[in-house]
Amino acid sequence: MVAVETATPGDADAVADLWVDLAREQRRYGSHLLADPNRDAIRESVAHHAVEGGLSVARDSGDVVGFVRYGVEEGPLAVAVTHGVVRDLYVAPAHRRSGIGSTLLDAAEAALRDSGVDVIRLEALAANDDAVRFYEDRGYHPHRIGFEREVETDKHSRAER
Repeated sequence: MVAVETATPGDADAVADLWVDLAREQRRYGSHLLADPNRDAIRESVAHHAVEGGLSVARDSGDVVGFVRYGVEEGPLAVAVTHGVVRDLYVAPAHRRSGIGSTLLDAAEAALRDSGVDVIRLEALAANDDAVRFYEDRGYHPHRIGFEREVETDKHSRAER
């Protein structure tokens, strides 16, 4: 039976390993994040989230098989609403389509709601149809649209792509 619970600092290595898997997987959808070179920074970040709040894990027979990282957005600018942000949501491939992702998102949404947020924001890569569909099914809708384009340099031209 899979259980979703608040992460502990002892989960940092397992979550960092899953984050590396997430980053590798997202490269096929156009992510520029590198997986392995960022493992130590992510491990530190998830350890901090485990201590301060904002990290839930899914466990199956004691093993971490998914996680969600979230928090209240803070910044120097005045805003009309308080935003909660879901930064990462990942379920190991062998455990997908079993409701774990929904349960993890429920946990993040509940914690953010309890923190007093008015709106929850998250991102998915536009080419990741499964993630886009998942979030739309959960009631999320596009709010911002990001654009990018490669810069033409001596190393490559846009025509090469």
